Amino acid sequence: MDERGLHRLIGTIIDPERLSDDCAVIPCGDLLMVASTDMLHETTDFPAGMTDWQVGWMAVAVTLSDIASMGAAPGQVLLAVGLDRPERLAGIMTGARDCCTAFGAELVGGDLDAHRELTIVSTGLGTVRPEHIARRRGARPGDVITVTGPLGEAEAALAGYEQHRKELLEPQPRVAEGESLGRAGVSAMMDISDGLALSLYDLLAVNDCGFAIETARLPLPAGVPEQEGRELALHGGGDFELLFTAPADILPVPGVRTHVIGRVIPERVVLADGKPLERRGYLHEWGG
Repeated sequence: MDERGLHRLIGTIIDPERLSDDCAVIPCGDLLMVASTDMLHETTDFPAGMTDWQVGWMAVAVTLSDIASMGAAPGQVLLAVGLDRPERLAGIMTGARDCCTAFGAELVGGDLDAHRELTIVSTGLGTVRPEHIARRRGARPGDVITVTGPLGEAEAALAGYEQHRKELLEPQPRVAEGESLGRAGVSAMMDISDGLALSLYDLLAVNDCGFAIETARLPLPAGVPEQEGRELALHGGGDFELLFTAPADILPVPGVRTHVIGRVIPERVVLADGKPLERRGYLHEWGG
């Protein structure tokens, strides 16, 4: 079973609507608060060769990316560190603080424990006006399908393309872009951390329409052969770009780099170049 199958199980215990976005949404006076938490483990989430500073940066970046996908402004971050060696803590916390500072958040506390394997849980809070929040649900036939930048760069680095090492180890959440897109009125949005194909299927699960993309329009990782780059862009994990749908007439959005890759269609399918797109990407899985 994979993590999305387990999400369906959780949806039989709590309101499944709570599980349909990158963040939980909580009323907060005249605003909405969005909240996200991410757990990362050394062996599965932190590529070999990372510095402790980069580990801390990435732990925060994954959470800020979720907040960005809701069109929200980041506020506070809490970091719980299951630490394998005490001498790593200073570097991790400095990287986490620096990522917060770079994107307008504040590292305000957390928890510390001893673990055999380095494990970090990052929890982030953000706020957004109700009229500007972006949800996964809301795509409409005729909307364009758009991404904010090249896809497959992190996976390219893992495949040996060293020019993309920084994208892998020091990802840049699209915080300002997310806020701008929310204010502009996108119809649906999420981040692409598990790969474009899986993300399109995630949108399919909560919308009453489908998604058709053209692979020739995908922004590919530079310096990678085209066929390989297209495969990485479709199915590689670790990207921190945003995937959104929107009426074509709101584009371009000032200050946001956008690449239109397809169109929302009435049929509830995911197509690439007119054929069903394989549902494959980065998934946590359990055997048995």
